[in-house]
Amino acid sequence: MAEYFHSNSFVLYNGDCIKVLQGLSENSIDMIFADPPYFLSNGSFTCRSGKRASVKKGDWDIGQGSIKNLEFHVKWLKECKRVLKDNGTIWVSGTYHSIYQCGVALEMNGYHFLNDITWFKPNAAPNLSCRFFTASHETLIWARKDKKCKHAFNYDLMKNGKWKEDSLKKDGTQMRSVWSIGTPKPSEKLFGKHPTQKPLDLLRRIVLASTNKGDTVLDPFTGSSTTGIAAVANGRNFVGIDTEEKYLDLSIKRYKGLVSEYVEDKKADCLHNKSFRQECFLEKSGKYKANKRTK
Repeated sequence: MAEYFHSNSFVLYNGDCIKVLQGLSENSIDMIFADPPYFLSNGSFTCRSGKRASVKKGDWDIGQGSIKNLEFHVKWLKECKRVLKDNGTIWVSGTYHSIYQCGVALEMNGYHFLNDITWFKPNAAPNLSCRFFTASHETLIWARKDKKCKHAFNYDLMKNGKWKEDSLKKDGTQMRSVWSIGTPKPSEKLFGKHPTQKPLDLLRRIVLASTNKGDTVLDPFTGSSTTGIAAVANGRNFVGIDTEEKYLDLSIKRYKGLVSEYVEDKKADCLHNKSFRQECFLEKSGKYKANKRTK
């Protein structure tokens, strides 16, 4: 399948993730982050900017029933396992609407579970119905492809790094499985937003925890490519897949700009990535043009 966009370290594909994954090389990816559909666009409502709003993220978020939803998760996770290196790992994000099916699908595909992470959102939206507990977290499952292979985990960085965005993380202590990280900052939506956009602080931690510089990270449901921004800003390569061109175009704007507050704070990390630094120089000088597929 033709690339939708290709620069030195940032590649995007437009299409169904299962079909695109089938065209990628086996054992070529070091880490996958996946935020699959939660299948919530079923007529329910949520709180947006303090007001009641319909949950309709897109046709891709409309469920087809429990059995078909599970079959979908089994299929895309099967293709992810094929492209992962033997020592590669996968992160899957979800709420209680989807994460348990994803867990079953991971098990059915023979992945080996490493952790489940609770991402606590201190600024989560309120519950308008007042009939349930306020949903203020998502669950991340971290698993590796092969139980026998040694996976990447940057333990010392997780323990001794500076994680100022997380009020629960104490300096010099082991990173625990509950992370307190707020929802995306306004600066992260400078070029537009995706309805299920994840915060850069969350993806930065995932990338730094489970990959090394020069590794290749893949996101099969890339949306606005927060995963890609976190990967490239920290010296990794990125491959993203999405069905909607408008979100891939948003991804390209975010990639070319890299002007959010998060990336500005991490400018020193970018300087260590020679290929990324060279690419930025060429783009600014007008001598480099990224390839975008023409219709």
